[in-house]
Parts: sequence; structure tokens; C-alpha cells
Amino acid sequence: MNLDELRLKFSTIYGTRSMDAFFSPSRINIIGEHIDYNGGKVLPGAIELGTYGLVRKRGDNILCLASENIDLKVEVDIDDLRFNIEDGWGNYPKGVLYFIREAGYNIEGMDILIEGNIPNGAGLSSSASLELLIGEMVNDLFNGGRIPRIELVKICQRAENDFVGVKCGIMDQFAIGMGRRNKAILLDTNILKYEYIDMDLKDNIIVIMNTNKRRELSNSKYNERRAECELGLEIIRKYKNIENLCDLEIEEYERLRDYISQDNIRNRVEHAVYENHRVNRTSDALKKGDIQLVGRLLIESHNSLRNLYEVTGRELDCIVDSANEYPHCLGARMTGAGFGGCAIAIVKKNKVEEFMDFVGNRYREEIGYDGEFYITDIGDGVKKI
Repeated sequence: MNLDELRLKFSTIYGTRSMDAFFSPSRINIIGEHIDYNGGKVLPGAIELGTYGLVRKRGDNILCLASENIDLKVEVDIDDLRFNIEDGWGNYPKGVLYFIREAGYNIEGMDILIEGNIPNGAGLSSSASLELLIGEMVNDLFNGGRIPRIELVKICQRAENDFVGVKCGIMDQFAIGMGRRNKAILLDTNILKYEYIDMDLKDNIIVIMNTNKRRELSNSKYNERRAECELGLEIIRKYKNIENLCDLEIEEYERLRDYISQDNIRNRVEHAVYENHRVNRTSDALKKGDIQLVGRLLIESHNSLRNLYEVTGRELDCIVDSANEYPHCLGARMTGAGFGGCAIAIVKKNKVEEFMDFVGNRYREEIGYDGEFYITDIGDGVKKI
């Protein structure tokens, strides 16, 4: 990303006065999928792909939004922040401003230009990246940085849940807001207790594999899966007093599973319980340097997401299966909500080019178009630059 070029474009659109620059990363989730809304633990990390933003105070109540990625400019009065489908991506910044003001903090008019290098629709959480970018701008420019980072994370999640209408859990916003270089975040999503885990993969590296099947989260079965889990929880609560599905130990689930008569509901609950257990095992394996076990747990996770949670699909299964057939890949799985988007693989560093050729060729032969591959380090959270 060339920030000087972005500054020239900003000046062309808004004029040449001074501006401030911010960066908000995207994220990958190492393991712990579809359990952040079930009170489970997750293991995400911020990555160095993300969203850059330039901003200037206007001195009035007008919010002007422009993007180098999408040919849609949005201009709204901050005293009239409502969801409008015609405003497209602009609804995410509007939602963040709406709930920052509702929380008692200051907002004012701004000129904003953004440009991201997150592949569109890839499931690397471009929406949460944009939300934290806008939130940090407002925090810095109008609130002296006094909004606590975790509160900002919660505000941004609420913008996506209650303004845009996507019932995501808190993992994406948390990873992007709280990210730290070379650290995964072991996060208990129920109580927001977290621990940084060293991402020392020895002589291996994470490769992000993009299926190039665009994922539209709000139009997917994501909300349907949430509803199925809520029904499973309702059934379990007749026999055990729990707050969330991931409060169940594996042994408890196995005793109660036959009370759930619908196969699909039972499968969703089983995935949540076992996936939560896999997160704990993976974090322990990372601490012990057992990267072989981490790889095996990634494979188990993907199989569960395919067979029990049913959120993978032909493209994700093809790219993951191809990766797992490569001899120097320790393990691969989908990452994100699924239904398209990306997967991750742990691969020997000195075999990465060969790995990408192997998987890319197999994917093209099976699916009929190319996938894409990215190598990126685990990086810091949202920040002013």
C-alpha cells in the first residue's frame, strides 16, 4: 500500500489541508470457529493485510466517505444516522458513529478516504477492520483516546449486530482491536478474558488460501446457524443449567446428546462443544511447541465444520483437502464464517512455493478457476500511523 499516493487522492477529493492516517488489520482465526456466539474460546490473530484510512476534521456535522476499493461515495448528516441500503459499505461507519454517540462520547463531521488490501468477500473480516478503523479515528480526533479499547471493540460489534443486522460474535472486532505482533489471542468470548499466546511455528508458516468464492455473510446461513444453536441450548437447559453451549464439557454433552432429537440441531451442538475443546488443546500445543498436534487439530476442526456444522462447501473443501494431501503441510482448515472465503494451512517455510503450486493446480482442475495465496505475519491491532 502506497500511503503517499493515497494522500494525493485524498487531496484531490477533499483539498490539500493536513490529514491523519490510520491502519486497521484484518484477522485470521487459528481455531475455534462458530463458537464465539456460543460462549466458547477462540484463537485469532490480527494480520498485516487490512484497511488504511485518511481523515480530516470538517468542523461541521457532515460525514463524507470515499473508498478506493468501491465506487460509492457516501455523505450523511451525523445527526441523522440511519441504515440505508443505498449507502452500502457506508452503513458500517455510520453504525460505529451512532453507537459511539449513544455511549456518551463525542462525534463530529469528517472527510474520510479508505483503501484496503483485504480480498473482497474473502472472509478475513473486512467489515470489522473498517469498523475499528472508524472507531479509532473518532476516539483519537474527538475523544483524546479516552474510549477504552475493549469498549470500542464492543461498540463496533454492536454496530454490525444492531445497525447493519449481521449477528456476528465479538471475535473479529476483538482480534482487530486487541491484536499484538507475533501473538495469537486466546479469548474466552463469554467473559472476555484473554491471554496472548506466542505464535512460534518453528520452521513452519501460515499460508492463507483464498477460494475466490465470494462470501456474502448477511445473505448466508450464518444467522440460521445461530438460531439452530439457540434451539440446541434451549433443549439442553431442560436437563442442565448452563448459560452457553460451550459451558458443556464433552462428557456432559455425550450424556445429554440423545435428548436432542433433530439431527441437525444435535450436530451443531456437538461441533460447538468439541471445537471449544480443540481451542484449549491447540493453545496448550502452541505453548509446548507441538506444531504437529496443532496441524492435526486444524484438520479435525475442518472436518467438524464440514460434517457437523455444514458451513464449508465445495470450494473450501477442495482447497483444504488439496492442502492436506501435500506432504509438507501439517494441517489446513477453513477460517472465518465459511460459505466461501479463505482457509489457512501450516506449511514448511522452505516448501511454500511448491505448496502453492501443488494446491493451486489441484484447485484449478477441480473448481475451474484460480485460488489465491497470501503470506502474512501476525501483526498489531488498529493504530494511528
